[in-house]
Amino acid sequence: MNTNIKTLFSCLIFIFGSQIGKAQTPKLIWEINKIDLGTILEEQGPVTAEFKFTHTQDSIFVIEKVYTDCGCTTVDFTQDSLKVGEKGSVIVSLDPSSAAGFFSRMIVVKGNLAGTSDTLFIEGTAIPYPQNPELEYPKKQQGVGFRLDKVNMGDVFTNEPKIKEIEFYNFSKKTLNSKQFQYKGPEHIQLSMEYDSVRSNERGILKLVYYGDKKNDLGFFEDQFQFSFRNGEEISLEIIANIFEYFPPFSREELGSVANLSISPVEIDLKEIPANEIVNKTVSLTNKGKEILEIRKVQGNCNCLTLSLPKTQINPGETVELQITFDPKGRKGIDQRNIYIFSNDPLNPVQSLILKSRVK
Repeated sequence: MNTNIKTLFSCLIFIFGSQIGKAQTPKLIWEINKIDLGTILEEQGPVTAEFKFTHTQDSIFVIEKVYTDCGCTTVDFTQDSLKVGEKGSVIVSLDPSSAAGFFSRMIVVKGNLAGTSDTLFIEGTAIPYPQNPELEYPKKQQGVGFRLDKVNMGDVFTNEPKIKEIEFYNFSKKTLNSKQFQYKGPEHIQLSMEYDSVRSNERGILKLVYYGDKKNDLGFFEDQFQFSFRNGEEISLEIIANIFEYFPPFSREELGSVANLSISPVEIDLKEIPANEIVNKTVSLTNKGKEILEIRKVQGNCNCLTLSLPKTQINPGETVELQITFDPKGRKGIDQRNIYIFSNDPLNPVQSLILKSRVK
């Protein structure tokens, strides 16, 4: 797109935006004004997104023009005149061969009535066809290649599932069909095939949904799940995730009334210790809030740590001692252990303390 076209499009947005600002009530009610197309593979061809609206004014409405900010998008829209309460749509088609990586495209819909100028968006990630599939999808199982053999979900919260799309390349000579797809894995993970079929030397997408609440635990986890595109040809992948409890926002006035965890000390330096000497330490956990503090979980980053609490519910103003036992057997040199404490403190639901040493 040259500079003149960009300037013209910017002017149109400014003018139409000014008209919208002056309008007292919306003329069109859109079901949604942004659509995430997700991951788009070049070989799958153009993808479409449909925006639906309802006309709310007494006057007859007609879409006069739809502007796009890129030649990679084409549009089709309702041509009929609409009366109050009638519905229409704008269908946007994107050519993925013209994009690489994340994209966001803007569409401006201009109507015949004053103030009927609305902005829509489509976004997603376009992935070009690989020049060297063997190099880009090196992790092969049963004739199917993946970029990695481990899926990193990052942070997952208990209030909503997290979705990730996994690319794969069909190196086999057979077409992979979604009707034959079978998943075998833990209940908190769901897996499905996005396309009806993926032919030989084409790519597909697996949609992975991770339910943090169904895991019924907190902290860092590694899981395995299996699936197959054909009977008996099982594929296994690993998945890692950090699961955190979700706490809804609260007001400043509520800040003083919630549970509040205070840890002392937050760092313990054991100095120099022999490898055959087991060390015991204590850390104080105090509830400085006005509600009962619930310790959901205490987790160390090593099997060399043994952690115990006399109770998991701490009353306001109460202090309990966390017992820490560290066995440095088999270790040598500078060592650092991390201990994570999960609680119902909404301001700091996960806190950590450090145990340092030099093992000789």
